Amino acid sequence: MSKIVICGGGVIGLSVATMLGRDGHDVTVLEADPAGQPVAAAEGWDTWERPGVAQFRQPHSLGSRFRMISDLELPGLTDDLLRAGCVWVDYLDSRSLPPTLTDKTPRPGDEAMRFVTGRRPIIEWAVAAMAQAAPNVAIRRGTKVRELITGASAVPGVPHVTGVRTTSGDEICADLVIDAMGRRSAACDWIRGAGARSPFEEAEDSNFVYFTRYFSGQQRPRRTGRALTPMGLFSILTLDGDNDTWSVTLYTSSRNKAMRALRDSATFDRVVSACPRQAHWLDGEPITPVLLLAGVIDRYRRFVVDGRPVITGFAAVGDAWACTNPSAGRGLSVGLLHAQVLRNVARRHLDDPEAFAREYDAETEIQVGPFYRNQIAADRARIAEMNALEAGMPMPAPNPVMAKLLIASSQDADVLRGMIEIAMCVALPQEVVTRPRVAAKLAEMDGYQIPPDPGIIDRHRMAALLDSS
Repeated sequence: MSKIVICGGGVIGLSVATMLGRDGHDVTVLEADPAGQPVAAAEGWDTWERPGVAQFRQPHSLGSRFRMISDLELPGLTDDLLRAGCVWVDYLDSRSLPPTLTDKTPRPGDEAMRFVTGRRPIIEWAVAAMAQAAPNVAIRRGTKVRELITGASAVPGVPHVTGVRTTSGDEICADLVIDAMGRRSAACDWIRGAGARSPFEEAEDSNFVYFTRYFSGQQRPRRTGRALTPMGLFSILTLDGDNDTWSVTLYTSSRNKAMRALRDSATFDRVVSACPRQAHWLDGEPITPVLLLAGVIDRYRRFVVDGRPVITGFAAVGDAWACTNPSAGRGLSVGLLHAQVLRNVARRHLDDPEAFAREYDAETEIQVGPFYRNQIAADRARIAEMNALEAGMPMPAPNPVMAKLLIASSQDADVLRGMIEIAMCVALPQEVVTRPRVAAKLAEMDGYQIPPDPGIIDRHRMAALLDSS
């Protein structure tokens, strides 16, 4: 049995703790925020304070990939989420399919795309209850890590982590320290403080700002458009929630100062009302004002540099490794995939720190890295569109393959399923476009001129919607 310390008690940290505890390891989770989950799930939204998670009350979604992995690695979690009030979502339900799609016949395997989702506090409540009951797992809340402790290393010139020291001075020994602190991760500072070379890191502000409002009602809105839809100067995100709730998010470029008017509830509602496929998502009782999130950093790290680990006995998982624009709703799915990769590599190499560091880096790049890179490319293209429209400039040319996929998905059942798999982190675009029926459909569109989306709100109409006078 190995001793493992996990820094960070969010959804991914607690999930990897449960996996490793069930494998027989002695796992200690250290969470800086002092408040544990409330007694009842329903109290999570109103009373659970998590200041260490800036996006705790921002929209989250658990996609199909999350459910697939959790059903395999964390059996029982899906049922726990449902008991907490989370709901099933099925983008292949006939009522949710595009009206332009002629073939709406269900197909074998469609049920795999169903998933369960809810608001972040309720999701985390269920995951925390699961981890609390898991074998060999201890959760210490209100404990903040100050630095890494190092000891004898088998790799010359590469420090080896043997535990952590908390801000109160406690020393906790470990065979492996895992950083699951998400976007607030201090991994690079810790590693440099331990005398190691800096990890490779790239970071930039995504330049998006998010405006979100939550609603409640006896009947969830019927989905008549995609969950995430570009509308010109902004994109609109509509997500189902738990316990008769749902959310609407508008996000835009932080450079567009006029869009700050969306902080006003009446302005927010007026803009959503102008979106024909999403206006009915306002048909409920608002349960929050407009919630603002800005300053979101895209960040990516590697802990093997020039073929050599910068440190051993240490691993970063989920958003502590890489994080992107949260509006795609992929963070928890990608994070749980990364947790699965970590657990699998630990099964093979936990007794060999150098082999663990090398293989974890390699498997992360192969299995998880493409999701990060695809999202970054999509975000950069989208922010360029928003900024061009705001400046009155022509729209940049869209990615031709993704544009064709998007148009074809409203007409062809195979392409639609491929697009849903991409959105749900079940498949990569690079894989979907090579499928014979999808490739054939895209070939039919060679030379096709992509028409402008008639639903896009132009800058003049947007200015009128933002003007409350």
